[in-house]
Amino acid sequence: MDMKHVIRSMDLPTAAPKIELTLTVNGLLHQLEAEPAARLVDILREEIGLSGTKISCEIGRCGACAVHMNGQLVNSCLVMAYQANYTSINTIEGLEEDELHPIQKAFLEEGGFQCGYCTPGMIMAVKALLDSNPSPTKQQIQEALSGNLCRCTGYGGIIRAVEKAVTSLKENQVTNIEE
Repeated sequence: MDMKHVIRSMDLPTAAPKIELTLTVNGLLHQLEAEPAARLVDILREEIGLSGTKISCEIGRCGACAVHMNGQLVNSCLVMAYQANYTSINTIEGLEEDELHPIQKAFLEEGGFQCGYCTPGMIMAVKALLDSNPSPTKQQIQEALSGNLCRCTGYGGIIRAVEKAVTSLKENQVTNIEE
């Protein structure tokens, strides 16, 4: 046997050591071990048990895995564990308190979904938009949703849902001020 073709165990790459990962997800502190290059979407779904964040394209083009990391919209399929360490993550599950968030209600009422697979990412994108711009124009809504793909709708129901959510959130603010 030719020794050039023998693979010795010391020649094989070793797995990267796991890192201690500390992150706050939807207000709850989580400490766990993870591979440094584990994807945030997998950590959320498999380690923490939050399946609302969806896996679709896995290359950051569809928005199904969108979450907020330190208040910024990110595609969690592109965020590695080491990048998420010591961050605050908000997922679709974190929007709901005692009742559905006004954005979620608007999506239900206006038919802003069909199969629902893209809906969590869409809602997180809308939340990011409305957090930064509570009165977006139709063009601003379209631009904010340009990173989120829906294969079932013509986007009409989604745009109507965002416009209804804007109105609903404004009405809630007026009601809260009057109380």
